[in-house]
Amino acid sequence: MECDMSETSFTFAHFLAQTDAVGLCVLVILTVMSLLSWYLIALKLWRYVVTHTRSRAFTTDFRQVRQPVDAERLWIATGGSNPFARLLGEGFRACQSLREADSIRKTNGPGFELASPDDYVSAALAHGIAREIHRLESGMTPLASIASTAPFVGLFGTVWGIFHAMQAIALSAQASLDKVAGPVGEALIMTACGLFVSIPALLAYNAFTRLNRNLVGDMERFAHTVFGLLGLGLTPDSSQVVELPGVTARTDAAQAKAEGAR
Repeated sequence: MECDMSETSFTFAHFLAQTDAVGLCVLVILTVMSLLSWYLIALKLWRYVVTHTRSRAFTTDFRQVRQPVDAERLWIATGGSNPFARLLGEGFRACQSLREADSIRKTNGPGFELASPDDYVSAALAHGIAREIHRLESGMTPLASIASTAPFVGLFGTVWGIFHAMQAIALSAQASLDKVAGPVGEALIMTACGLFVSIPALLAYNAFTRLNRNLVGDMERFAHTVFGLLGLGLTPDSSQVVELPGVTARTDAAQAKAEGAR
């Protein structure tokens, strides 16, 4: 009969009733971290689905383009609703800037001259990719922080709970197994809560990192296509490969900078 009473009394509700302010604070922190991580997971998943759908539709239409003016109409029609459209817009704005600079030089005389205009266009495309990387990295730092710190927060709660359980056992002067197992088992709930918060955040972080890496690779290939269309007049379905000076190096540097910030 006494054993049955021990089994029914050592529950999570009993743990909440017996814990102190520190234990409750740990539970509140873990709850907030869990809610934040699931919110970020849902938000980024929704954004990725929307981005993937719009980008797929845009790139499908872009393959039908045969000259820059058609690409410009497509860019205006989409209004920069996806990363590929915004990247195409960077290319058009760079070309427009070059034309304006050339017009100013012809009107006002010699000024600052670019040794290689294609470097200016490639730099503009690299800047566009870097900006898209910054967009993709939004929300990743909190996910990584939650995944790495939640187990330690739970462990702290467990240590604190075991400390108070041992104090209660010492005061009761009863160190039998049934008196020790219950309070210690209740304290271990904190570790389980920390893992429950950490594991989904870690899995989501790894998944989104892979998705972002794949999307950045697609944008780099698209930047080469845009460069070939605007600079050489190559159609998007051309089999020729155009090397875009500096884009891969600049985007790798942007990714390294973003990873260093995390």
